[in-house]
Amino acid sequence: MLVGKLGVVCAALLEIESIGKTFGATTVLAPTSLRVEEGSFVSIVGPSGCGKSTLFNIVAGLLSPDAGGEVTVSGTSILGRSGHVGYMLQKDLLVPWRTVEDNITMVARLTRRVTEEDRREAREIATRYGLGEFLSHYPKALSGGMRQRVAFMRTLVAHQPLLLLDEPFGALDAQTRLEMQSWLLDVWRETGRTVLFVTHDVDESIFLSDRIVVMSPRPGRVVADLTNPLARPRTLDILTDPRFIEMKSTILHLLHSRENS
Repeated sequence: MLVGKLGVVCAALLEIESIGKTFGATTVLAPTSLRVEEGSFVSIVGPSGCGKSTLFNIVAGLLSPDAGGEVTVSGTSILGRSGHVGYMLQKDLLVPWRTVEDNITMVARLTRRVTEEDRREAREIATRYGLGEFLSHYPKALSGGMRQRVAFMRTLVAHQPLLLLDEPFGALDAQTRLEMQSWLLDVWRETGRTVLFVTHDVDESIFLSDRIVVMSPRPGRVVADLTNPLARPRTLDILTDPRFIEMKSTILHLLHSRENS
């Protein structure tokens, strides 16, 4: 159990215990442990190659870790098992010959027959989050931000309580990225999902998260787990708040300190 906001005791939806990964002679991820509270938004920041995506692939069941360690969701082991989390990558991976509606229902299409209920849900979620008039459009007709929204909706309709978002806004321009961050916070607040988010952008991690986990260079290990003091809801004005700037300075020093290089 973890103590959340206002001293309320919260269950850890995700528990990672001593998970590491070695490829050949190279240790990419040192044994790492992490807990994520149900309904929280936790970001992981760290230099390229520190094992952030490797950790995500292990949690998603796409990679097997080194011997030892455990990954549980709601107390049940998911180690080596896929299909128990929602997973969104930096690339939207939309199927170009499928419409927006078809792309949103892609998880159902890959695992079973798409039902009218699936299509109804796709139409409802697209309308709710601003893409209702684009349901019959193909990805080439969408902007980068719109494509990422479709990819996120596809992740949402998998109905998993835990969402892994691996730099989903990394390829977007600065203005679109800010718009998508605000949009994501609105969706997160409405859906109540638990989010584990990877980013290289320190500002993004602070703006979005309840906690920021800082990792060292390869082999990646957790060097700090920081609670975000900034209240919600958050607007872009918070980017100039002295507490925001102070936290950014702390994270940057952790990322670039000699002992972590």
